[in-house]
Amino acid sequence: MRVSASLDYALRAMVELAAVPPGTPVKGDEVAARQGIPSRFLAQLLAELRRAELVGSGRGYAGGYWLAMPAAQITVADIARVIDGPLADVHGISPELFGPPGVAAPTKELWIAVRAALRSVMERVTIADLAAGTLPPDVAALLDDPDAWIRRPDPTERPPAIQS
Repeated sequence: MRVSASLDYALRAMVELAAVPPGTPVKGDEVAARQGIPSRFLAQLLAELRRAELVGSGRGYAGGYWLAMPAAQITVADIARVIDGPLADVHGISPELFGPPGVAAPTKELWIAVRAALRSVMERVTIADLAAGTLPPDVAALLDDPDAWIRRPDPTERPPAIQS
């Protein structure tokens, strides 16, 4: 799974908003500066989150952005769907509607299983969890596998040639 810059930035902004008392407005420029996010890009993301009613906003001196609902009710999956769309589409369609022919037919079940795996993490982790610096125990347990921390190489990548 590739995590888009848009999703990463939106998630980080939501955690920033969750770190202040509920309903407290935070200026978009402050969030952008704290997280190293381009301000204009962040403004577009926050507008999408506002249209999805995950963020509230106000103008003027005392204005800014705030979470429109409790952080414990907003999941990573909610944000991902607003910013990037469905968690696991195949060629732009839902995996259960995907129907590859012949011997490739089992790939349908593969993509459904991938979606289920993504949901099992992304629908369990809330903005409140991230703002508190914790993960649900079953999600945190995934981090106990040392292999989880290692990026596997692309099979097309070749190690540098050894020169003698």
